[in-house]
Amino acid sequence: MPEGPEIRLAADELASALVGRPALEVFFAFAHLKPYEAKLAGETVTAVEARGKAILTRFANGFNIYSHNQLYGRWLVRDAYDYPETNRQLRLAIHNRHKSALLYSASDIEVLRDDELAGHPFLNKLGPNLLDESVTAVDVVERLLSPRFRQRRLSGLLLDQAFLAGLGNYLRSEILFMAGVHPSLRPADCSPEQIQRLGEAALSLTRQSYQMQGITNDPALVERLRRQGYERSRYRFRVFNREGEPCFTCGAPVVKDIIGGRRLYF
Repeated sequence: MPEGPEIRLAADELASALVGRPALEVFFAFAHLKPYEAKLAGETVTAVEARGKAILTRFANGFNIYSHNQLYGRWLVRDAYDYPETNRQLRLAIHNRHKSALLYSASDIEVLRDDELAGHPFLNKLGPNLLDESVTAVDVVERLLSPRFRQRRLSGLLLDQAFLAGLGNYLRSEILFMAGVHPSLRPADCSPEQIQRLGEAALSLTRQSYQMQGITNDPALVERLRRQGYERSRYRFRVFNREGEPCFTCGAPVVKDIIGGRRLYF
């Protein structure tokens, strides 16, 4: 499933293609959304916003398209009405004079008025978004130490969108590794130094992943490995998806575990 940085990058691309332009046509694959096609046609897109792992496409008439990629959803931006050859099913299309934004394979799509956003069951439970510039490491530390979260194991807590919006499987492993904290621990088990490192790692790695298009490894090491001819899959992460390979820091083999059906590396 795409994580917060990937969704933010998709939202940026959508915004570049759609914002400030009227939609000539909007297509929904689902019958219950068909009545909204006429309501959105001709309306100007005012913003495209990433909300954790969801995207809001906002229109001037007060309607919003909520979409969540889930596991298989994928956005494509193409020239207007230039559809790719694919076996994926088109679920949503927004066309203007110059571009088409096409969402394939996703099934979690809704149309909401502005006054309905606050009550949406996914949106209203989201924790702070680490890609929001106003969020600081102090904010993350406060959440780690709060009664609501401090007794929960970090392996599960870091996937809870109510804790921090946008974190997912690869960021969980990378944050724990960078902070030097074992995934079985709870915030209540950690020293003040570990808590501080967790707060800083959650913030810095999420933002680095956004800025470097999914790369969370040390940038200097990444550049060195690139020059040596390493493929992206071998230098992208510090530990995620590197089972049995030597740690870039100490040389010990990276360990893989399955917790709650999800892969975790340390």
